[in-house]
Amino acid sequence: MTYTIAMAGKGGTGKTTITGMLVQYLAERSKGPVLAVDADANANLNEVLGVEIEATLGDIREEVLHAEDQLVSPIPSSMTKAEYLQYKMSNAFTEEDNYDLLVMGRTQGKGCYCFVNDLLTAQLRKVAPNYDYLVVDNEAGMEHISRGILPSVDMVILVSDCSRRGIQAVGRIAELVKDLKLNPSIMKLIVNRAPNGQLDPGTMEEIEKQGLDLLGVLPHDMAIYEADCAGKPSSALPETEGAHAALIPLLDKLFAEAKEAQAK
Repeated sequence: MTYTIAMAGKGGTGKTTITGMLVQYLAERSKGPVLAVDADANANLNEVLGVEIEATLGDIREEVLHAEDQLVSPIPSSMTKAEYLQYKMSNAFTEEDNYDLLVMGRTQGKGCYCFVNDLLTAQLRKVAPNYDYLVVDNEAGMEHISRGILPSVDMVILVSDCSRRGIQAVGRIAELVKDLKLNPSIMKLIVNRAPNGQLDPGTMEEIEKQGLDLLGVLPHDMAIYEADCAGKPSSALPETEGAHAALIPLLDKLFAEAKEAQAK
């Protein structure tokens, strides 16, 4: 069975950076084949992972949708639109040594995301059984999951900064998870970018008020900021330093708990 992990949090909290580190964690520890899915329209998981992508589902959608408007159609005369679509979909997967990446991307024009959502849903249902882990980087509102793209969600990791407003935002996401009846066996909170890795009492009070299960706290890490400014993949930073070093024991604890939950 594929174990599905959904990452959620408002923009600017470092959610995608943590997603990249999680993908590397699973892949490098031989946890099994991993498929990373960037389901955020503002896609940049590939940059965090240091991966070049050839096409997103949004790109494919635009090409197929507007094929008939081109002077020379990109669809060969020997292929139907459906056949060409399947052919292009095979190029949407970026294969790395220890994980694969699929990027949803965004539409270029005014078109609805329904077609892209349908593409993603069909592809995930087709390929997910080939992977032990499916890690999905979502938009803050969990729109894609709410549309039934994922057949199930086993774990939700909420990511917030250390502000009360940030905690309130993930509290709303946690309520949305309940409203959608996703019923993950595990839902945890990671607070990111805390000064010296410590939380203010007011922030801790808000976490308790929102009823969130705190997994741990990551410190503000200048190395991540510098890597981003230099265009380098932050997930490749040493696991022995900074936020990466703080995250590893949290993930060890998290997956030990997941293993126990699966055994019940």
